[in-house]
Amino acid sequence: MLTSVLTDELPRVLADPLRARIVEALAGEELCPCHLVAMTGARQTNISNHLRVLLQAGVVEAEPAGRYTYYRLRPEALAELARHYAALAERAGLTPRRRRPCS
Repeated sequence: MLTSVLTDELPRVLADPLRARIVEALAGEELCPCHLVAMTGARQTNISNHLRVLLQAGVVEAEPAGRYTYYRLRPEALAELARHYAALAERAGLTPRRRRPCS
């Protein structure tokens, strides 16, 4: 069963367009904030704030490397959310068409 963080928080976190771009970028490689600034054109403080939100939601993890910090995607968080939505889609596909009468 999914935790409320995954079902409630994670979709909201991923709905932000810049955070979605960050997640897409991290799917291919580990990056530091300076890479994400160059890729997105966003300000460093904005990138750092979004990375903090992604860290708190468990979507990414950070690893210090000298004076830089590299971020990587935690695929298990996204995979669990995907399984949740796949199960909803399957349940909806198996449900016969019926309408509950209005009172």
